[in-house]
Amino acid sequence: MEPAPNAPPPIVQPDSWTALSAYTNARIALGNVGGSLPLREVLAVKLAHARTQDALVRPLDIAGLTAQLGAFRLPVFVLKSRVPDRNTYLTRPDLGRRLHPDSVVSLQASSQSVDLVFVLADGLSAEAVNQHSVAVLTRVLPGLSARYRCGIALVEQGRVAIGDEIGALLRARFTALFIGERPGLSSPQSMGIYTTFAPQIGLTDERRNCISNIHTDGLPYNQASDALSYLITTSFARQISGVAINMDENLLSIPPTGS
Repeated sequence: MEPAPNAPPPIVQPDSWTALSAYTNARIALGNVGGSLPLREVLAVKLAHARTQDALVRPLDIAGLTAQLGAFRLPVFVLKSRVPDRNTYLTRPDLGRRLHPDSVVSLQASSQSVDLVFVLADGLSAEAVNQHSVAVLTRVLPGLSARYRCGIALVEQGRVAIGDEIGALLRARFTALFIGERPGLSSPQSMGIYTTFAPQIGLTDERRNCISNIHTDGLPYNQASDALSYLITTSFARQISGVAINMDENLLSIPPTGS
């Protein structure tokens, strides 16, 4: 329909690159009202900011995850870091890297010994782990449990390096730590996976590999599980992890087949 003669221009002026917004959930081509953003975009940013704040304080769903993990018929350890509360977690990263003494005792008292331990930690977005971790494990574990003794640990208030202590106490040869990544305005529920061969306390980040941005609009589950399987296989074959391993570029170039 042709606009009426002398009709006033629309209040929201579109950008010339609006079509590009179909290819990303990033905030582009928002339009303008004079020199300002449209009210709907201002409110959308405020909502996204509120969701990132919520992500920082939501807890790891220990009961829900434990129930889902029971299907794998693997030993499951429920642990805590040295962090007493969420505010301390945000201000004292060092305490989140070590296990609470009670958790250390429980692992020391365990008769379990594993080759490979999957650690699920809340990180900065517990909801990311609540939503995505079991889906990735479901794709990875069937091909691993026949070759390796596997175990799973759930850790409240954990940071990445806590996987090293857990792996060492369980005498594991490899750890894969699933953790909620720093929430962003477009991805408040993004999960990362950090893998380490021969875990021990005091390792630094060059000894780890990372699979990042696992979420609904990011890396899909099938590609994340393929990447994790690749890192596990390569680490065991070469007895190393971290910068010494180069990810196969073709591994993640496969078009998604669904999440």
